[in-house]
Amino acid sequence: MASAAPGAGLVLPDRELACAPIRSELGERYLAAMRAGINCALANREILGHYSRRVFGHFFPNADLELLFDVSHNTCKLETHMVDGRRRALFVHRKGATRSLGPGDPALPEALRATGQPVLIGGSMGTGSYVLAGERTSEEKAFSSACHGAGRAMSRHAALKQWSGRKIVDDLAASGILIRSPSTRGVAEEAPGAYKDVEVVVLAAERAGLARRVARMRPLICVKG
Repeated sequence: MASAAPGAGLVLPDRELACAPIRSELGERYLAAMRAGINCALANREILGHYSRRVFGHFFPNADLELLFDVSHNTCKLETHMVDGRRRALFVHRKGATRSLGPGDPALPEALRATGQPVLIGGSMGTGSYVLAGERTSEEKAFSSACHGAGRAMSRHAALKQWSGRKIVDDLAASGILIRSPSTRGVAEEAPGAYKDVEVVVLAAERAGLARRVARMRPLICVKG
């Protein structure tokens, strides 16, 4: 895409960006690959959920692990949105973002239509995570999108230089949060301090009219694959 962009009359402001006309051969190949990736991710979560239920069922035979909500990020979906006063069909790319449909949106299932789409925003292993609900104003502001996590404040490489995985495990255990990981390096990469303050992030999303806060969740167990 990067090499083909000039021939399609596309001027990109950053070397890390790439795009192609959606109805070109490249565009069609991209859409096919993206959809295959989404299908793979959805199937993978089904499998993870299945094995999680089996493990819980072994130790807690009466446990009922019901799937409440499953949402993807890093997607490209065909949607309709208002642009310059008229409704148009758009391919909406969400990279590091999630859909945030507001109350009354016809694309929502009936059970969610009155409240808006759930928006799940993770913090870090040592901080809270949030459930938000999409706002009507999110369509005008960001094509019905919101962030899907606090976001990193520093790279994994920088985190490895600053924190010890073993110390993070011990510190979080003292706070009542259990970490299970095959690698202390992986724990250091995901150090709570390597992420932005989730409280500030969700407040910004709410004040921007993308989604409103519904519930805050506190971590108890973190499993790093």
